[in-house]
Amino acid sequence: MSAESARELSLAGHSAHNVDISDEKDVAAHKSRFDAAVQCASTRGGDVAAYRTVYLHGARNLLEHFGDVPLLFISSTSVYAQTTGEWVSEESPTEAKHETGKILRESEELVLGSNGTVVRLAGLYGPGRSALLRKFLNGEARLDPENDRFMNQIQRDDAASALQFLLRGGSVGQIYNLADNQPTLLSECYRWLATKLNRPMPAVGTLQSKRKRGDSNKRVSNGKLRAIGWAPRYPTFADGMENTVLQAIVGDDR
Repeated sequence: MSAESARELSLAGHSAHNVDISDEKDVAAHKSRFDAAVQCASTRGGDVAAYRTVYLHGARNLLEHFGDVPLLFISSTSVYAQTTGEWVSEESPTEAKHETGKILRESEELVLGSNGTVVRLAGLYGPGRSALLRKFLNGEARLDPENDRFMNQIQRDDAASALQFLLRGGSVGQIYNLADNQPTLLSECYRWLATKLNRPMPAVGTLQSKRKRGDSNKRVSNGKLRAIGWAPRYPTFADGMENTVLQAIVGDDR
């Protein structure tokens, strides 16, 4: 984790250390006894090399030094490259078109081969974090009627609760999709925000920039995770965005 995150956790009363999981020696130097290991890392928008370093090398180092405890590897629903709005489950094909997705799949297989658990995380949002809300408020949002697509998202607190649930007794050696109950079209997300904030809808136009999750368009099912007893507190985008929008109105969203 970053030095800043380690400081924040330490101030909250937790034992935390700034460790570079891509550095085998650094991981080995901080080896201790834990009940489980959770690899919840981010490249912060990094390139292919960063993905390989953080996800693949990081997983390998954690398995090498913490292989005696369950490993929970946080992957991404971006490994699903479906483009026609179909529903996808953990059994659906994962034919990533981009090299970063291929690296995630390689990392997943490494973890699964060691009886670890893979969690494919949908787009994360919550207080202080929402790309859609930021673009809407900054006037960067665009509606492209010819290329509307489903958004698969999960509220921050629901994501945390699901990981805790799996650590308490989820099946090892399994893959789980972590998303809310209802994928929502991008246009519907913006329509909800416009109504909630009493602002006009975004302008109609063609998006020119590359999307973080590529050109996929699918609906990710969380049925497998719900079938073993977990349920989101915020089952839809509208449910989960209430607090985030309220904070944005008073200027707290960053």
